[in-house]
Amino acid sequence: MIFKRKWSTGLLAVTAFISLTACAEEQTKPASPSNNTAEEMDHSTMSHSSSGEVPSTLKNADNPKFSVGSNVIITDGHMDGMRGAEATIIGAYNTTAYVISYEPTSGGKHVENHKWVIHEELIDPEEAPLAPGTEVKTDAAHMEGMENATVRIEEAIQTTVYMVDYTSTTNGEAVKNHKWVTEEELTSK
Repeated sequence: MIFKRKWSTGLLAVTAFISLTACAEEQTKPASPSNNTAEEMDHSTMSHSSSGEVPSTLKNADNPKFSVGSNVIITDGHMDGMRGAEATIIGAYNTTAYVISYEPTSGGKHVENHKWVIHEELIDPEEAPLAPGTEVKTDAAHMEGMENATVRIEEAIQTTVYMVDYTSTTNGEAVKNHKWVTEEELTSK
């Protein structure tokens, strides 16, 4: 009887230990990345600010919804600190914008569904828009290891893209000449 009680107590202790260990591991596991929300995507190697230089073949938008100099709110957060940020339009351009996936040339994790690279940042592309699944090189340098990478087109949209200045809602960092935000990701202030 004493042996049976010790055995039961031991079994109960082992079961409790395993359960607690599983709970602790569950709590420390990072959330699995989602392709739809930027807050979960790692943009730590993204160059938030840029020189403001644009490809020479990029054309200014004739009648953009948001004119240069206007103040807007960024409604999409494909990068931490963007969603809800007040921004100033620095440039507006008509183009094809792409969601891309690629292996960084500098090594590191495969990048899935990066927003946005524009047609004029692709090296010797065919006529726009490129079909999903098309692979092409880019000279965009928005993130470490992006320049000269072979990218896979995931989605293409013909739109007006904007270069914006904004202040991050998460760390207060001033971001200058951020490339790119689409018209659908902005609203009037």
